[in-house]
Amino acid sequence: MAAVKRPRTADLFSPGERAHFFDVSPWRGLALVGHAWAVIGAMVALCLVFPHPITFFVALPVIAGRQLGLAILMHEAAHGLLHPNKKINDHVGRWIAGAPVLTDLGAYRDYHLKHHRYTQQPEDPDLPLSAPFPVTKQSFRRKIVRDLTGQTFAKLLIGTLTIAFGPKTEEQSDQRAIARKALARKGIFLSLFFIISMAIGAPWLVFLWVVAFGTWFQLFLRLRNIAEHACTDTNDDPYTHARTTYGRWWERPFVAPYWVNYHAEHHLFMYAPCYRLRALHAALRDRGLTEGMTLADGYGSVLQLISSKPATAA
Repeated sequence: MAAVKRPRTADLFSPGERAHFFDVSPWRGLALVGHAWAVIGAMVALCLVFPHPITFFVALPVIAGRQLGLAILMHEAAHGLLHPNKKINDHVGRWIAGAPVLTDLGAYRDYHLKHHRYTQQPEDPDLPLSAPFPVTKQSFRRKIVRDLTGQTFAKLLIGTLTIAFGPKTEEQSDQRAIARKALARKGIFLSLFFIISMAIGAPWLVFLWVVAFGTWFQLFLRLRNIAEHACTDTNDDPYTHARTTYGRWWERPFVAPYWVNYHAEHHLFMYAPCYRLRALHAALRDRGLTEGMTLADGYGSVLQLISSKPATAA
């Protein structure tokens, strides 16, 4: 079927509308970073006041959801959308959002902008994340088990350590430096976290952070990545290359914090801050342009779609 003919995104809005949708607030992005850490702090306080396996069980996925939130806000910084001042944007994105989740802002920015340039094309560096889908339900369950048992994290950590300290090759020289920077920043963060934890008599808080990152965070990150591009079109219509998933109220805090579920809008308008994406979606809907876009009413429906490959065809 031929791609739907749509207007260029550059022609959609008046100058006043564009000024609103692409305005980067000097405080809203920073407030979101503060919100992520406030939620994490509340979970830490809960575990301090009521140190019990039940409170740890409750805290782990909530902390992991805000770890994903920090990764998303680091992604905002990669686009220059966290703060209008570049130094503040990069400093907060690198140290307060990126370092705690083992991500180097500069390396991520180069990688991610290439993803935007070649979305769902052979040159897209994120294509391996979406290309294997759909898979069988059995295959998808195995991925969930690997995430929640720490196997995915262990593989990530071993891979990073291998690049950083393994045999040096000319092709890996840049990756080696990036991996070492990411590990160094993560080490600084964990050291400061441990010092603070020791000061308040709760060194186990570092363990809580690492377990959340090594289990629930890996699962939430996988689900978010899958929802964004798996089983989407690769035709010439840019309105279909990424999926917007509305998400239930109980899904969004874990899998889609800070409006990241409006991913089609993000790809169409990649210099719009995350807090403008819902309004952009409404503007597209009012213009009749959401018809034919890749949309989903919840993450459950996306997971059904991506795990719909028959077992006999595995």
